[in-house]
Amino acid sequence: MFFENAYFVIGTSYAGKSTMVKELAKKHGGIACEENYHDNFPGELDAKEYPCLTYTRDLDDWHDFIRRSPQEYKDWIDGAKRECEKIELQMLPDICSKGKLVFVDTNISIDMLRKIAPMNHTVVLLSDPKISINRFFDRPDPEKQFLYKLMLEEPEPEKALENYRQGLELICSQESYAELLHSGFNVIMRDESRSIEQTLSLVEEAMGLLG
Repeated sequence: MFFENAYFVIGTSYAGKSTMVKELAKKHGGIACEENYHDNFPGELDAKEYPCLTYTRDLDDWHDFIRRSPQEYKDWIDGAKRECEKIELQMLPDICSKGKLVFVDTNISIDMLRKIAPMNHTVVLLSDPKISINRFFDRPDPEKQFLYKLMLEEPEPEKALENYRQGLELICSQESYAELLHSGFNVIMRDESRSIEQTLSLVEEAMGLLG
């Protein structure tokens, strides 16, 4: 598989990936494959083939989700990304066949992205890893607020929050950050003083979409 009309955005949380995918699709009349677009995959996922993606679907008590150890949480996140990649690679041929530019907020790995699209079709957006850890519950996302509420319901809320924070620290490690930074793709750092339009221009330039 090689996708000439697909453009991928990867990176850390709070770096603007979702915003850029939406803005690129709007400006270029393209298709936006937004965060978790794999949820639109038709059919029922087999728990044996997709144990991480079906974990929450088959969960009896959501408190068990937040009670996992930091390493268990990271392992689940890593596994879910691998399973998402499998689904995305099944969905993209049909999406890309529609004759439009396709902009993807993706879980596809760096190694796979090098194989399936031109190098300048992937852009890395990075923010300080500490932002993802310290501001995880600042967003009004229903999912994040639901998890926060669960932790407050625990017998020792502060311990529950600290346990979850340690899981985020494993996920947002310097090693993961360095892998993205030195991936070989164009990198754009988060800058609070830059407008959305200015960041969009930088992404377009990196992707060869200007002019």
